[in-house]
Amino acid sequence: MFAGARLQFLKPLRIGEVIKRKSTIADVSMKEGRSGPLIFVTVRHDISGPAGIALTEEHDIVYRDEPARLGMTPPGHAAPTGAAWMREIHADPVMLFRYSALIFIAHRIHYDWRYVTEVEGYPGLLVHGPLIATLLADLFRRHSAAPLQSFGFRAVSPLFDAAPFSVCGRPESETRVSLWAQNSLGELAMKAEAVTNPGSAGAR
Repeated sequence: MFAGARLQFLKPLRIGEVIKRKSTIADVSMKEGRSGPLIFVTVRHDISGPAGIALTEEHDIVYRDEPARLGMTPPGHAAPTGAAWMREIHADPVMLFRYSALIFIAHRIHYDWRYVTEVEGYPGLLVHGPLIATLLADLFRRHSAAPLQSFGFRAVSPLFDAAPFSVCGRPESETRVSLWAQNSLGELAMKAEAVTNPGSAGAR
């Protein structure tokens, strides 16, 4: 499972430049969760252009035992209130299939409804964690012209194609924006934070 990520934007990358990505395993740790033992693996990507490292990303992957078929989704937690920005998303099977193709993910939980409901025990197709994060970053982009300095997010609970969800945001200061995704019941699915460069163009 994709649990979260942290990105640092250091230098611009320009169309036509030759870039290089170096990936390393930064950390491996084991924890005990509500569903049993969990192994957290942090992978770091350094993306470099002619001027050096332009972007760093650390993302957390969670490995766990095969879950029980039913009763996999614990009670949710209420999402924050007071959103200044909100956009409703309906992630239908076509969107999920296309995003799987875009990021080269072949897991059946994102496109095979019969498998995900009958074998995995979920109520519907799962929305990709990176897709939710992309939509949160896009919400920020729709409301702010400020260049990002960093963007981090953490998955809290799953979202499914059976119901629409919302991506929300709220400026907290001149340089920091809180972002989150919530399901149709108002329960928190993902939380994120965008940090901009001081003195850059603000929210609009």
